[in-house]
Amino acid sequence: MNHSDGAIRNARALGVPKMLILGLQHMFAMFGATILVPILVNTYFQQATGEPLTRGLTVSITLFCAGVGTLLFHVCAKMKVPAFLGSSFAFLGGFSTVANLNNGKYAGMGANEKVAYACGGIVVAGLLYLVLAGIIRAIGVKRVMRYLPPVVTGPVIICIGLSLAGSAIGNASTNWFLALIALAVIIIFNIWGKGMFKIIPILMGVVISYAVALIMTASGMKNPDGSEILAFTSVAQAGWVGLPTFQLAKFDITAILVMAPIAIATMMEHVGDISAISATVGENFLAEPGLHRTLTGDGLATALAGFIGGPANTTYGENTGVLELSKVYDPEVIRIAAVFAVLISFIPKVSAIISTMPASIIGGVSFMLYGMISAIGVRNVVENKVDLTKSRNLIIVGVIFVCGLGFSNGITFTIGNTSITLTALAIAAIAGILLNIILPGNDYEFGVNPVGDQNRGIHQ
Repeated sequence: MNHSDGAIRNARALGVPKMLILGLQHMFAMFGATILVPILVNTYFQQATGEPLTRGLTVSITLFCAGVGTLLFHVCAKMKVPAFLGSSFAFLGGFSTVANLNNGKYAGMGANEKVAYACGGIVVAGLLYLVLAGIIRAIGVKRVMRYLPPVVTGPVIICIGLSLAGSAIGNASTNWFLALIALAVIIIFNIWGKGMFKIIPILMGVVISYAVALIMTASGMKNPDGSEILAFTSVAQAGWVGLPTFQLAKFDITAILVMAPIAIATMMEHVGDISAISATVGENFLAEPGLHRTLTGDGLATALAGFIGGPANTTYGENTGVLELSKVYDPEVIRIAAVFAVLISFIPKVSAIISTMPASIIGGVSFMLYGMISAIGVRNVVENKVDLTKSRNLIIVGVIFVCGLGFSNGITFTIGNTSITLTALAIAAIAGILLNIILPGNDYEFGVNPVGDQNRGIHQ
């Protein structure tokens, strides 16, 4: 969106009370999707190991990392870009894979230690942002993006969503009634919602289906397998004030090779989000403060989050929607939202309530979420006008799909005394990039199709 009448670029003119309300709106816009990541990850590790996460990647850690990461991003971006960094869904497949690793040192390993190794992979993924930022600053964005065209990134994103489909079904099957309520509410608010409600359909799906779960629990109803729908023991034990449960990352080559390659998709997501924010606000943030600066901010925030036991960060599409809705483009409002997120992270009672979320509701939300990830990969291909009548493009897409969906257990090999596992997504990404380099006929040029370039990643 170009500069237009009514756009507010200095929110201080509205007064402090209104600025706080606007910041709170941004905080709630990211809230539903951001807290869903630790809930989903906890489900993966509990199902795989039989024990829940008690350190690292909890709701409180996630909110803390989102707030601090956003503030760090703003510093790197010269305080100019109105972007909020929340939890990235792109790494869910990696977390699920690490949770189910049972070879070598991972045999019999507990949930908390496994997630520490997964977070080590996130640290490395964040550092890859810095590598790309340095390359872009040195040779320019167009040359770099030639090696990461939509014919590669789109199918990889599709594979990320499809690889998680089984998890959505498994969680939803614990109580299909609640799962379908969550799914229906998300669809209704996404299609027919008005104003603010239209941009927070996931949060509304969670809230309304959770309210139904409360009513069902109060009525004495149980899940089909006889288990309690909601259990509040942890809520009663949680305090009102407390420090987030930080856990330092651990590093292992297998976990790194599971998590780090996913950065290929999230870096493309970053490019799309910054392009979209630029179009919304009417300023070219790719040029000033520059894509290398925004990538650096996102990468440092992700690396920091992983190091202290949090999920990878990413620029959030929901908050871009809030910019469009409110016409308030002052980055200071986003920073207020970040401070709110940090403050909430120090209230364990809130985290405990969120952690009681039934698996069935998570499954219902995941139905939409994982499907949307794959659908956005399709949109990535369509809006960038990838020509699938060309044999080179068909070969690249076909190989990525077979690798991404066929290598269910990945490939494990040993170098020296170290056992290394390449996951399906890592194999798919590597194969796609190599084929794109080797096969003649790569005609993609970043910047020629701005609409397509704006939608190159996984939005929440």
